[in-house]
Amino acid sequence: MGETKSADKDRKQSWFKGMKAEFKKIVWPSKSDLTKQTIAVVSVSVVLALIIKVLDIILSYGIDWILTL
Repeated sequence: MGETKSADKDRKQSWFKGMKAEFKKIVWPSKSDLTKQTIAVVSVSVVLALIIKVLDIILSYGIDWILTL
């Protein structure tokens, strides 16, 4: 019984050591890079939303026109 507890503890410690080693490899973006990327994502999202809205309006008018024929 004592062997399984020791083996479990060793596995947990090994897992945490591996996790710590992997976190040391992470390269976090600088504040300016993060700001530029955020602005790019928000800008693209707004442009796509506008394109979808315009297409929705056009299709809505087109379908209404077809149904009134």
